[in-house]
Amino acid sequence: MSADVMIRPGTRVVPDGARRRKRRDPGRVLRLYVPLGMYLVFTLVPFYWMLVFALRPAGSTDPVPWPITFEHFETVWNDIGYAVFFKNSVIVGVWSLLVTTVIAVMGGYALSRYRFRGRGLFMVVLLCTQFIPGAMMLIPLFSIFKSLGLINSLAGLVVADTVFNLPLSIILMSGFISAVPFTVEEAAMVDGCTRFRGFLAIVLPQLRPGLIAVGSFAFIHTWNNFLFALMFVSKQDSFTIPVGLSYTIGEYSADFEALAAGGVVAALPVVCVFAVVQRYLVHGISAGAVKG
Repeated sequence: MSADVMIRPGTRVVPDGARRRKRRDPGRVLRLYVPLGMYLVFTLVPFYWMLVFALRPAGSTDPVPWPITFEHFETVWNDIGYAVFFKNSVIVGVWSLLVTTVIAVMGGYALSRYRFRGRGLFMVVLLCTQFIPGAMMLIPLFSIFKSLGLINSLAGLVVADTVFNLPLSIILMSGFISAVPFTVEEAAMVDGCTRFRGFLAIVLPQLRPGLIAVGSFAFIHTWNNFLFALMFVSKQDSFTIPVGLSYTIGEYSADFEALAAGGVVAALPVVCVFAVVQRYLVHGISAGAVKG
């Protein structure tokens, strides 16, 4: 059955044969798939060897883990205390995610909806903080945390990670809120809503991609943060995963199998987060980058 198709004047019609030839163009294949394949190999080979070390028996040198064993995971989880490290990382990561997201929404809304003196300078300062290495802030932060009693405390890690997550999170959230027209809030206020209620009912539901993007980056940055956890925590029962993994490396030897098993367990939550929210991340980052 055929149907008439209306073609807009000036539209270039590409025959199906030309499309097929373009897909089979060897030059295009080389330009596109060879670099992607090289990058994929460069990225996945370290993960493959980590799986090999984690799953093959101790002392084996086979490039394929067979027979598969989970003894290294049991060693890491039970003997090294990885269960405690994992729980601490989850606690710090979730709290940092929640606090960062809430403050970023409030700060982003203020930057997006209000025009005040020094707004541009404030955003420049937020951007400039991203160029300051965290190592430069260790001594003043340690002094402040010691006076507040936050050393050897998971709350201190939450505060430190949240502070360093906030500048970029506020900027991203500001851009995303700017993509929501203020006229819809004005219409809600005309109908009797307060500004806060209008934000909750109208704006917040449209910020889901931005909330997921900001929360995901905050969680992943906190999950992988090694420097703060090493400097502000010295008790083993408060270690997070990166610090706990470092203790599998001794002065004269290293338990590579246990280290690989711990690395697999540490990478799984991050991989799962990216697999679930990757489409929201792209949307949220692009919206936060072009609006303001």
